[in-house]
Amino acid sequence: MYPTLYHALLDLTGLDVPFLRLLNSFGFFVALAFVAASWTLARELARMEGAGLIGATMRQVTHGLPATPVELITNGLIGFLVGWKGLFLVTNMAEVGADPQAFLLSGKGSLLGGLAIGVLLAWLKWREKEKQKLEKPRTEHVVVRAAEHAGSITLVAALWGLIGAKLFHWLENPREFLEFLSHPGGRELFSGLTMYGGLIFAGAMVIRYFRRNGIHPLHGADAAAPGVMLAYAIGRIGCQVSGDGDWGIVNTTFNGPGPKWLWQYDYPNNVNGVGVPLTDGRPCFEGYCTVLPETVFPTPLYETLICLGLFALLWALRSRLKPAGTIFFLFLFLNGLERFFIEKIRVNVQVLGNITQAEIIATLLMLAGIAGVFWLRRKRIPNGPQTTD
Repeated sequence: MYPTLYHALLDLTGLDVPFLRLLNSFGFFVALAFVAASWTLARELARMEGAGLIGATMRQVTHGLPATPVELITNGLIGFLVGWKGLFLVTNMAEVGADPQAFLLSGKGSLLGGLAIGVLLAWLKWREKEKQKLEKPRTEHVVVRAAEHAGSITLVAALWGLIGAKLFHWLENPREFLEFLSHPGGRELFSGLTMYGGLIFAGAMVIRYFRRNGIHPLHGADAAAPGVMLAYAIGRIGCQVSGDGDWGIVNTTFNGPGPKWLWQYDYPNNVNGVGVPLTDGRPCFEGYCTVLPETVFPTPLYETLICLGLFALLWALRSRLKPAGTIFFLFLFLNGLERFFIEKIRVNVQVLGNITQAEIIATLLMLAGIAGVFWLRRKRIPNGPQTTD
């Protein structure tokens, strides 16, 4: 396993690049997941606009205004954070490299670097606005194509998805939340994310964005659904590569077709640092040198393979299934179905007897998907442009 990109590069090429310790391998794949989702969303929104299913919107823009206090303060704060952590990182690489996540959340930093970069960015924003300032500001309306919303939608999903994923994990594991309150900082904040928590929070806020920007929620949900399935598949690669605890139950006997590690894996150097000391001669990374005492099913790998197939199915059907909303509700059903059955061989916290939180949510998603399709058929929602009222 590779907890960070530093460990991956060191093991695969022998190159020692200390600053890569700051780049968590799970976070890297999560970033790739959002890029993939944004790309598919942009393509779908453009296709829908071309087919007349959704239309462009208008946005009011005023040119020639001076920099506002909010803009100057925002740039100054961003610059301060970059300089505060950045200069200390450059001058104390050895100290930071031992636990970069703890450093990022600690009170350590360079006050001088923060002030210097903060003032610089605020001044650059002021100068940019001064160059563009007009004696009489001009207001105009510009056309915003549907695909141009993809980047903003992705940022909304990323922010609220990560918040929701962490909150749901703490709901499942309240002891970890109490430990975080007692000792904030460290890798604990960066590990332990519940995918469904992220899906629920991100979905709610993205629907809100659709409504506020003239995109009918059903068309918007259809456009986003295939990319969300693809993002889920890519995110699970991050779980597998980092070994973040989303593995399966113990399996020391069953071995299906293909290599043994496809069925039995022990996650050496997992990012959570759980298990027994790694002493069998395999690479041992400082701070992560453990291995599971018994092999388990590598369930993140299974979810990646399954969800890639489901993405291909949704992508192939995206222009065929009608009315609007059908692809989205099919996504809910398929995602719930996949997760419900993978839970049977996956380690997770039981919240109601032998039932896990993920099984409950997966069941609700399947029921919502079925009910949604019946509702669409009954309402006979047209597949053309619709208002958001």
